[in-house]
Amino acid sequence: MTQIQVIRPYKYYGQWVFDDENTGLVREALISGADTILDILSADIPRADRGILVLFSPGPFPGAQVHATWVREEAGGDVYLIQEPEMEAWLCPALLKYFASAPQELYVQVKPCPTAD
Repeated sequence: MTQIQVIRPYKYYGQWVFDDENTGLVREALISGADTILDILSADIPRADRGILVLFSPGPFPGAQVHATWVREEAGGDVYLIQEPEMEAWLCPALLKYFASAPQELYVQVKPCPTAD
């Protein structure tokens, strides 16, 4: 069974962050490559800075735009490699609020957020 999670990142003072009432995260920053990937994937989404939907799962799902592979632990988080464009992204320990352990693979889709208007 594919477990798809959803977050709604937005820009706060120019930095991608997200809130999640279910996990207690407030303005959790996406940095060290994750922010660059969001910039690339949201480039054609109008008003993306006001909010986008990011769906992510350890298993493939229809519409996934990115396939990331776990590379290593680093600085308390986990580093993933994506192929297109080839780059690494560090995900902070907040990843473990969504999964019991860092998945070996992550599939990601970025979509417009209907409430970002």
